[in-house]
Amino acid sequence: MLKKVVLTVAVGAALAAPAVARADAVTQWNLNASNALFTVAGQPPQVSVSHLAMVHGAVYDAVNAIDGGHEGYLLTSRVGTPFDSKDAAAAAAAYRVLLHLVPAQQPLLDAQYSASLAAIPDGTAKTRGIAVGEAAAAAMIAARTNDGRFGAYRFPVGSVPGQWRPVLPAFISDPFAWLKDVRPFLIESSSQFRSKGPLELTSPQYARELAEVQSVGSLTSTTRTADQTHAARYWAENPPATWSRVFRTISAQQGLSPAENARLYAMLYLTAADALITVWDDKAHYLFWRPITAIREADVDGNPATVADPAWLPLISTPPYTEHSSGHAALSGSIVATLQDFFGTDHVGWSDTTNGGLTRSFSRLSQAIDEVVDARVWSGIHFRTADEQGARIGRQVAQWRKRHAFGAVGGNG
Repeated sequence: MLKKVVLTVAVGAALAAPAVARADAVTQWNLNASNALFTVAGQPPQVSVSHLAMVHGAVYDAVNAIDGGHEGYLLTSRVGTPFDSKDAAAAAAAYRVLLHLVPAQQPLLDAQYSASLAAIPDGTAKTRGIAVGEAAAAAMIAARTNDGRFGAYRFPVGSVPGQWRPVLPAFISDPFAWLKDVRPFLIESSSQFRSKGPLELTSPQYARELAEVQSVGSLTSTTRTADQTHAARYWAENPPATWSRVFRTISAQQGLSPAENARLYAMLYLTAADALITVWDDKAHYLFWRPITAIREADVDGNPATVADPAWLPLISTPPYTEHSSGHAALSGSIVATLQDFFGTDHVGWSDTTNGGLTRSFSRLSQAIDEVVDARVWSGIHFRTADEQGARIGRQVAQWRKRHAFGAVGGNG
């Protein structure tokens, strides 16, 4: 369980007037953090999602310490006053955590922080808000010190049928496999929601799934439709970056308040981080081979129903880590379940365009996770079971979070 700390901020007698309405700092710093971690630092999902969880966990604590509507994450739920600046608190929390995570970007972060503070009227509310944000950031940084990030673990390379080994194009082992050892943000352990595991190589279902990905996931597939190819390529762009854009779009469409944004983003990223930590534990436990290896070596898998194709290539290049279970499906499953929980409905729609110009539109949240499960098969990089069990992990982590964190205080919804 999380150890909470009490935040103490000196209370001044004077309170500043309410700030002029404007776009809130929570969403602006989500954009700033996304740019810092995805674009400038080039962090892969195994790293960036946990770091976004740190940023938005601190932002949530800072804003919620002022708003007081829900249980705090590391800070007690209500220590500020309603007059303190939530924008100042959010900006200070995000800035301090990001500065800790990517110190080489200090000139850019300093400029963004100065711009955020310049938009807030000077006074006690601003000063108090900054103090709350800095304390929330300090609590987060302390809580995540020695949390297992950047360890030495690498996936071991196998040699017998069913065991993972490095594949095209890079033939490397994930340098971020240490994610399996990172201390979760919300759940009790990384193995708490371990999946049932991959299919037996000799089973009829395994043969059917191999045939499916061999056909529809091939680089030269004649069975995959143009729309399926489009969807596979859309979801192959940096998944956390794609979803972060979607979060900001949905937030704007729903007209969320700063406190609502702070809680939503924290719920999304902390849940997603734990879903990925769980999946990397799963990957290390099962060490199952990827479709590209399975298809090329199907003649030695002991299954008479599979057919080897030594030259087979997937539509999307295979990531340098083990097959089971799917990280993208777990990430997306946790996100969809969290959005359904937050809005109380599946009927949330949006349209999104990637940096590469690919657009997908959805009228329901569940359509997105269904497409992700399919798209990773269409991409040629996952068996369907790995996707389905990954999505299930995401839902399980989200359900656990719903029961144990971010609860309303005093009857607030």
